Amino acid sequence: MYSTIFLQAGGGIEGMLPLLVMVAAMFLLFLWPQMRKQKKEKQFQEALKPGAKVVTTSGMHAKILQVMEDGVILETMSGKLKFEKAAISREFTEARFPETVGK
Repeated sequence: MYSTIFLQAGGGIEGMLPLLVMVAAMFLLFLWPQMRKQKKEKQFQEALKPGAKVVTTSGMHAKILQVMEDGVILETMSGKLKFEKAAISREFTEARFPETVGK
């Protein structure tokens, strides 16, 4: 009688295997892509150069005048503005969007 109770309890790694599989699946499905995205964003922010045309997260189109340690100075139609590097969402240059040349 006692042996059947111990056999039903499972124990050891067999009982934890489904939990380990779920944790691994969560890592692969959610955390890994997010870490890759953050790595790409950091590389993009480090590669910002003066003269590049960019779009901020708020949708403002501007040209980078100066890159500093903590941010960038952007030239817009209304003047010069200082932004954090994290506020730059994408580059908008001729190399990336050749169909916009001359428009």
